[in-house]
Amino acid sequence: MRARTGIEIESISPGSPAERAGLRPGDVLLSADGRPLHDAIDFMFLLTAGQLRIGYSRAGAVSAATVEMGENDSMGITFLPFKVKTCRNNCVFCFVRQLPGGLRRSLYIKDEDYRLSFLYGNYMTLSNITAADRKRIVEQRLSPLYISVHTTNRSLRNRMLGNPKATDIMKELKFFADNKIRLHTQIVLCPGLNDGKELQKTIADLYRFYPYVSSIAVVPVGLTMHRKQQLAPVGREEAAKAIATAASFQKRFRKKHGEPIVFCSDEMFIKAEQAFPALKEYGSLSQIENGVGMVPLFLSQSRRIKVQKAPGKAKRFVTFTGTSFYPILKRFTDRLAEKEGLQVTLLPVENRFFGATVTVAGLLTGRDVIKAIQDQTDSFDAILVPDVVLREDQDIFLDDVGLADIEEATSLRTVRIESTPQGLVDALTEG
Repeated sequence: MRARTGIEIESISPGSPAERAGLRPGDVLLSADGRPLHDAIDFMFLLTAGQLRIGYSRAGAVSAATVEMGENDSMGITFLPFKVKTCRNNCVFCFVRQLPGGLRRSLYIKDEDYRLSFLYGNYMTLSNITAADRKRIVEQRLSPLYISVHTTNRSLRNRMLGNPKATDIMKELKFFADNKIRLHTQIVLCPGLNDGKELQKTIADLYRFYPYVSSIAVVPVGLTMHRKQQLAPVGREEAAKAIATAASFQKRFRKKHGEPIVFCSDEMFIKAEQAFPALKEYGSLSQIENGVGMVPLFLSQSRRIKVQKAPGKAKRFVTFTGTSFYPILKRFTDRLAEKEGLQVTLLPVENRFFGATVTVAGLLTGRDVIKAIQDQTDSFDAILVPDVVLREDQDIFLDDVGLADIEEATSLRTVRIESTPQGLVDALTEG
């Protein structure tokens, strides 16, 4: 059971400073050097080399321990997750509200928590942030944060968020910029709402806070067949216009600052049927988890692959991807076959679970993969499963179908592989 106050230890690494100090899983850390602990971020903020005096409770009894930390030591503690602050908005484009029923409960949580933004790059709207939250962010330098802006037009933004009481995003951004907190921002493009002149104005307004608004990403709205709101999708024309808008700002920004600042997501270029910019145009890839620069990175990596050994005994491999990435990956697998003698059959999997408009690999389900392969199982020995379709900590898809279920349904061995050119090559050469 999660502790109401303090932070509860989930596990401790053997031989770590925490174990040597006598701490155990289940202990609840209450303070560090006399400062109260509310979550793991407080602990990270206070953690330094040398001695750290820890106050903790065990089975209701309060005790203290002194932890000795060397310069390169890790404390060796894993904490139970903190309770997440959730979103009170009713966004017109909310993906969670477009999910069908029957999925695991965690997928329906709409997080709106600055701690998850700092720790994991989750996007938040700043619509539920408090004065105490702002103070803590500044004091502990919780930077960078990832902010969903969508538009700087307050009335339009509040309508898109479905929250008439949402705070003025420009005031929030100014506060963090004034306090030198770095921000990465995104605009979910919804045709007819925040495109055209509204998009131009939003980019110009965000640029006012550069360099603390360090990047601006423009991504197309994601629509599933389960949506209730009637929104227009981003088509070829809309995507091309968004790219042209971004490009006009990029030219100016590069000349003045040496970097483009604003980026369109890879999906935008796919929808517009345009070539991707060179990888160098994406700088530090600060929004790669938002689908900005993933494909250019893959293309760059594919040109530098190393086949370290010849393939072993020939096996009949099959792998798969979403329909949008299929043509790109197919060119790579064809090149592997022609130049390296590495054979793999690549299948495009249509997303029947969310609808054909959802084309990215990361949202494929186990059931759709089974449907795509089940009529061809006699043709293969093993399925190479890219890790992008699986949970980070478990071998299961979004619909809770696991690799064991795939094996049972297809009678084929499944192999989880890294979703990179080298990851595919290594799987093929290792047999």
